[in-house]
Amino acid sequence: MKKVYIETMGCQMNKSDAERMYGMLEHLGYTQTEEPKQADMLIINTCSIRQLSEDKAYSAIGVWGKWKKKNPDLKIVFAGCVAQQKGQELFRRAPYVDLVLGTQRLYELPELVKKIEAGERVVSCEEKPYEESDIQINRIKSINAWVPIMEGCNNFCTYCIVPYTRGRERSRKPELILAEVKKALAEGFKEITLLGQNVDSYGKDLEGWNLSRLLKEINALEGKFRIRFVTSYPTDITDELIDTVIELDKVCEYFHIPMQSGDDYVLKKMNRRYDFSTYKKICEHIRTRIPDVTITSDFIAGFPGETEEQFENTLKAMTELELDYSNTAAYSPREKTVAAKWVDLYIPENVKNERLARLNEHNRKCCLASNKKYVGREMEVLIEKFEGVNERGKNVITGRTRNNKIVHIPYDKDITGEFVNVKITNARTWYLNGELI
Repeated sequence: MKKVYIETMGCQMNKSDAERMYGMLEHLGYTQTEEPKQADMLIINTCSIRQLSEDKAYSAIGVWGKWKKKNPDLKIVFAGCVAQQKGQELFRRAPYVDLVLGTQRLYELPELVKKIEAGERVVSCEEKPYEESDIQINRIKSINAWVPIMEGCNNFCTYCIVPYTRGRERSRKPELILAEVKKALAEGFKEITLLGQNVDSYGKDLEGWNLSRLLKEINALEGKFRIRFVTSYPTDITDELIDTVIELDKVCEYFHIPMQSGDDYVLKKMNRRYDFSTYKKICEHIRTRIPDVTITSDFIAGFPGETEEQFENTLKAMTELELDYSNTAAYSPREKTVAAKWVDLYIPENVKNERLARLNEHNRKCCLASNKKYVGREMEVLIEKFEGVNERGKNVITGRTRNNKIVHIPYDKDITGEFVNVKITNARTWYLNGELI
């Protein structure tokens, strides 16, 4: 069999796309390899959320282009968000690329591979999505299965490239989602994470469906497993969804709700549909209804025009909201977005980096404060990995609580995939220590 290697960058959606590509290619006689130099086909699955990710993609295929000079039969595919954004331009920048595959055309891959095997060079980046079919998925063996339920975004935040690379919001057919979940459970996966750029918007384009109904359908499937969903847009979280999380025994007490800034003026310039007060009320409402809930967020440092006072409002917000963890990044201008045109408002790189460092330090303090709340508690943990010997000479297993806290536990056996009860003994910045009960 021929061999294919996929280098995946970016979010969980890209990782899920890679699993689908491996599945489709297996039907064409390709088997997965972890050694790119052994591959007959190389695929770069790109992310364009920040310039650094895009630059890494160009660097990787530059190396592959040199390999192709020695092996003209090597096929190179440039896929993902950068492909959707750049299209035909990539052939001029990287003439050794055989196929440019946009995010909207993922399921066209088998037909396109046949064309490049016949010697054609192809660009497929149309905005109209290629209709999904029932395909094989070659999942990376782990405990958690990523299952996309919708794609795209209608919000057009001024900093974000997603609407231009993933298109408008569209929901997958529920029968395809349920079939995929059933297959993942049959393969031994113990946790299902439903994915969407705005996961709470699921079903708006389907009659009679929403995220709550989908969660109920999945929760009704047999077996002991967990269900998570990401990412939630703050103002899309409904009382019905909160009630559903409370009601369903398999749905975890976890919400990822990006805030992006703690300052009202910056939020308005970002085109976010809420202010600090609204976001705070949403968090307080969820915490009142679900006491042990974990709420995580995203923040950007150095948005164009952001003042020191406005940045400090973000630091204050992280503390006041008692956020359990936050993803952080310095602002990166993205082509086509509104904010990218505000060149005269750009924050100097050294200031952005200094603010990001302070944001990260504040995040560490918030994480530690959150973790300390659980010392002495007994919690259910799903074991995800046998770590082996740690720095103290003890074997350690690692797992995750329902509310998404990572726990390290001394134990000599690999019991990956098992649910165990653990007493939390200590809190560190990024994880908890515990002992089996």
